[in-house]
Amino acid sequence: MTLHKRVPISRVAKSATFNQDVKAVLPKNGLSSRFLPYLLVGNHDRLHERVDSAGHGTGRLNTDAILSLPVYVPSKTEQEAIADFGAAIDDRIDLLRQTNATLEAIAQALFKSWFIDFDPVRAKAEGREPEDMDAATAALFPSEFEESELGAIPKGWKVRSLDSFANYLNGLAMQKFPPESNEEYLPVIKIAQLRAGNTSGADRASSRLKPDYIVRDGDVLFSWSGSLEVELWCGGDGALNQHLFKVTSSEVPKWFYYLATKQFLPAFREIAAHKATTMGHIQRGHLAEARVAMPALKALDALSPLMRSILERRVIGALHARELAAVRDALLPRLISGKLRLPEAEEAFATS
Repeated sequence: MTLHKRVPISRVAKSATFNQDVKAVLPKNGLSSRFLPYLLVGNHDRLHERVDSAGHGTGRLNTDAILSLPVYVPSKTEQEAIADFGAAIDDRIDLLRQTNATLEAIAQALFKSWFIDFDPVRAKAEGREPEDMDAATAALFPSEFEESELGAIPKGWKVRSLDSFANYLNGLAMQKFPPESNEEYLPVIKIAQLRAGNTSGADRASSRLKPDYIVRDGDVLFSWSGSLEVELWCGGDGALNQHLFKVTSSEVPKWFYYLATKQFLPAFREIAAHKATTMGHIQRGHLAEARVAMPALKALDALSPLMRSILERRVIGALHARELAAVRDALLPRLISGKLRLPEAEEAFATS
C-alpha cells in the first residue's frame, strides 16, 4: 500500500538480507555507487508514476518499469561531485540527528535521576553534595524521605498519576473529515507518520478541524496502539488521527509531562505486547495507574529553564534537519536531470 503514496528508497549501511517486496539496485560499470542513491531519489516522482496495482489495492513497481525508465547519467567526475553535494547535506542532517539523540538522552537521564531515582535527595540525606548541580538547583530538593504508595519518596512531594496532571486527547477517525479540496487540507498524522517524523505520502483531511485536533511543531504525541511511541512532533502541521494522543497540560510544563510519559513507555509496551489482539494497545486506566512523585510546582518552574532549553534545542535541530532535507529533495531532481548545474545547486544550498 505504501507504493501508492511514495517509493521508499534506502541506502544500506551494512550487510543485510531483503525479501520479495524489496528490489536491490546495484551499479554497473561507469556508474558510481555513491551517486546511485541520489540518482534514484532525484527520479522519485518519475518512478512513482510507474506504480500500478497488483490486486487487493496493493501497489506494485515492476522491474521492467524501472529498467525502461530513461535517466540522465553525467560523467563519472560529475557523478562524484553530485554525490559529494548530496553527502554534504546528508552529513549535516545526520549530525543534527545525532545531536538531538544526545539532547534527548541528557533530558531523560536528568528526569530519571531527579524524579525516579531521587539522586539529589539521596545525596543530601547522606550528607553529600548532589553531583553536577549548583547550590541553587540542589536547594530545590529536600534532604529527607517519607513513605508513600510508591515507597519512599522525597519529603513534601506528592504521588500523581499521568492523567491527573496531563490531558491525553485521542485523535479522530479522519476518513470522516475529508479535505475541502486538493489545495486546502491537512496531512493526517498516523502511527506511520509519527515513527517517520514527517507526513510524506500521508492521507489528507479537512483543514477546518477543531484546533485541539490540529498538530503543530513541538507538540507531544503518544501512539497508544500498535507501535507505541512518545515523540516531540517536528513534521509540520497535521491532523491528529485516532490511536494517537496529543498530550498537553495546563498545570505542569511540557518537559515534565513529556518525559514522565516517556519514562513509562517500556511498561506501556509490555502491557500492549500481552494484549490478546492483533494490535496491542494500552487503555486510559493504565495512564491512571502510572504514577510519579512530583515536587511542588514552584520547584518545577525553577527547574524549567534548563529542561526547557534542552528540549527547545531538540525541536530547533529537528526543524533545521527538515529544512535541509526539503532543500535537498527540491534540488536533486533538477540536478539529476541536468536542468541545474552543480555550481548553481551549491549556491542555492548556501543561501537556504
